Amino acid sequence: MTKRMGYRDWRWLALWWHNFFLLWITIDGQTRYTIPEELKQGSVVGNLAKDLGLGLSEIFDRKLRVASEAGKQYFSVDAGKGELVVNERIDRETLCGQSASCVLPLQVVIENPLQLYRVEVEIQDMNDNSPSFPSKQHTLEIAESTAAGVRFPLESAQDPDVGSNSLKSYTLSKDECFTLKLKEITGGRKVPELVLAKPLDREKKVVHQLLLTALDGGNPIRSGTAQITITVLDNNDNIPVFEKTVYKVYVSESSAKGTLILQPKATDIDEGQNGEVEYSFGVHTSDSVLSVFEIDPETGKLFLKGELDFESAANFEIDISAKDKGTPKMEGHCSVQVEVLDVNDNSPEIVLTSKPSPVREDAPSGTVVALISARDLDSGNNGNVTLQLPRDYPFNLKPSFSNNYALVTSGVLDRENFSEYNIEITATDSGSPPLITKKTIPVSIIDVNDNSPKFTQSSYDVYLKENGQPGSMLSSVSASDLDFGDNAKISYSILDSKVQGVSVSSYVYMNSDNGSIYSMHSFDYETLKVFQILVQAKDHGSPSLSSNTTVHVFILDQNDNAPAVIYPSAALGSLSHQKMLRSAKAGHLVTKVTAIDADSGHNAWISYKLAEATDASLFSVNPYTGEVRTKRAVSEQDDSSQRLLIEIKDDGEPVQSSTVTVAILVEDGLQEPILDLRQKAPEPSKESGRITLYLILSLASVSMLFLVTSVILAVKCVRNSRSSGSCCMRLDDLDGYKNPNRNLQIQLNTDGPIKYVEVLGGDMLSHSQSFRSCLSPMSEFSDFTFVKPSSTTDFKEMINVLDASLPDSAWTFESQQVSKNDDLSKYEFTSDKLC
Repeated sequence: MTKRMGYRDWRWLALWWHNFFLLWITIDGQTRYTIPEELKQGSVVGNLAKDLGLGLSEIFDRKLRVASEAGKQYFSVDAGKGELVVNERIDRETLCGQSASCVLPLQVVIENPLQLYRVEVEIQDMNDNSPSFPSKQHTLEIAESTAAGVRFPLESAQDPDVGSNSLKSYTLSKDECFTLKLKEITGGRKVPELVLAKPLDREKKVVHQLLLTALDGGNPIRSGTAQITITVLDNNDNIPVFEKTVYKVYVSESSAKGTLILQPKATDIDEGQNGEVEYSFGVHTSDSVLSVFEIDPETGKLFLKGELDFESAANFEIDISAKDKGTPKMEGHCSVQVEVLDVNDNSPEIVLTSKPSPVREDAPSGTVVALISARDLDSGNNGNVTLQLPRDYPFNLKPSFSNNYALVTSGVLDRENFSEYNIEITATDSGSPPLITKKTIPVSIIDVNDNSPKFTQSSYDVYLKENGQPGSMLSSVSASDLDFGDNAKISYSILDSKVQGVSVSSYVYMNSDNGSIYSMHSFDYETLKVFQILVQAKDHGSPSLSSNTTVHVFILDQNDNAPAVIYPSAALGSLSHQKMLRSAKAGHLVTKVTAIDADSGHNAWISYKLAEATDASLFSVNPYTGEVRTKRAVSEQDDSSQRLLIEIKDDGEPVQSSTVTVAILVEDGLQEPILDLRQKAPEPSKESGRITLYLILSLASVSMLFLVTSVILAVKCVRNSRSSGSCCMRLDDLDGYKNPNRNLQIQLNTDGPIKYVEVLGGDMLSHSQSFRSCLSPMSEFSDFTFVKPSSTTDFKEMINVLDASLPDSAWTFESQQVSKNDDLSKYEFTSDKLC
């Protein structure tokens, strides 16, 4: 039974300490009270609970207690009223001595959550001490031959009180031969001196009785007295005189015994024994001086007799007397001020105010782990202590007040990496050389579910051929969790997102156990080229954690589309009818066939070939542009009607192709109105002149744009001439298609009967796009056609609109591809009337 109870007590104590430190939030500010000394036991200092913002019930519940840094418990807390009361009589002089300020620091600790308050109680001095002299009787022997004005130092009175209650002045009873003067010495302290106002006459008065009174500044005033008896001596009328009245010397506290401190020297102008001097300490030298110093009576050398300790006494004021051997003996005095220099002889001390408590690994930054204080008995820089922690540890020291610190977390804790930290705290003072103290504090980390699943890759790329089988596996993702048990068990799911306005779950599904992804139907590259799947891995912890990854699915193109002829269009009939003068020379541009392929890459590379011709020696087709030109000059023997069958093939596997038939009418003489096979062109209206003017202005604008572009290209050619053989190309543009508007070229083609402006864009080696707008010189229409990307589904409708706006069969359009990455499968044709 006894063992079982002990185990419960241990568990309760551990739980109490755990809650004690986890719930401690911060170290609050400080409260200050002021009370006079000598208060009776039970006197109220202040309402501590009210000043700290605590209710009376919290005093019991949160176990409020007060600890004094002075060690002695002068105060306690009245639990019933929450008042701070005096525990025992406080004597300011005993507690703080002559210090101008007397503050008693207290530490108030409350629990649940743990909070630490600093309370300062200032003890005000009461005038409860009267000035007193070390001796009530003081005897002086003064020769009657002593000249007026000679000063004789007197004992100083002592008053333990400070401030206005301390010693303020002296008075001397009336005597015609003596007056009192005050001499200020180091530290602002004043000492009385007896001044001989007029020569003494032993025959008239042998003994003078004086009363020296010391007064403080309290209310009421307190005083102390000393009786001074002066005996008037005859003859030996010269006193020994020191070279200085005040000597000041600095001595290190580490000086060894026997060290020579100083040798004050006094001389007496008398002869014989009246001029021989003996040295000694003053009659009222304190025991503390006599225990540390000694003087050679013959030479006056001052030696170190004991050990110096700056922390106990930082300075000494020694009264040295020099007496001659005459009758009566004459005496001279000097003061030696010894300043002790501090030596860094005390190592800093680290005090663990509270034991460290275990910390959860998800504890926020700033969570308090332990309370620490540091101190050093040295002074100045030797007593300045700096605490340091290892750099790589997620902990920090948060200063509170007067060398008190809180050890708090400063970063993220991870129990999987470090289940326990042994924090070595280093305390270093600022002395030379500095002294160092180290203390190790163990801190345990409590595990929580803080590790989310991690995918093996940040993203996954999947390449899938179009027209695949539904239900086939696309890819498989995998994630791991550093935790264990349920915290490490992972389920996979697809997060909802849209692909072309439809939920991604309608395209793919996932196995939640192994992360495999399957397709739900086949894909068409021309409809969908790429889409993303956002996958989530979630563990079974509480609360559960998750992470996401992206699966990029790239649909690979298959050659499943034949080239589509843009011009000539089927809307013009089964044949494309063109006219040509019999006077045409070799290389004359007759017409232009244009086609595009909805596929991409090599599958969309298009080439043109003359498959059949009435006269194969007369015409040729450019395999890349589809331009139909004469190979030689037309002769009178050539038929006036020529028929060409042009085959258009892509570069895919297997090859897809299509054909177009072009009928050419060879005419003699000047140009005549061209027969529209669809309908007769209307007669020119009254606005023909305006339309012609607009066309001229348009051509002039295009010419000006061509000139400006030529200048720009020439400048670029000069700059890039070292890195490229072409003035319209940069080598760094070979990396892939990035900007389709780069390296534009504008060409005005006036070859043959067809006039057109050609705008070329894209990289010359990796990509090429051409956009041409052509007008016949005999056009009676005012339509100007613009070309831009659009859906392939509108080809037939758009070509009808395009053809409807053509003035005759001299209109051509070209869109050429030379790169496998260029996709020109989508165009939109719009026809806008010119005003």
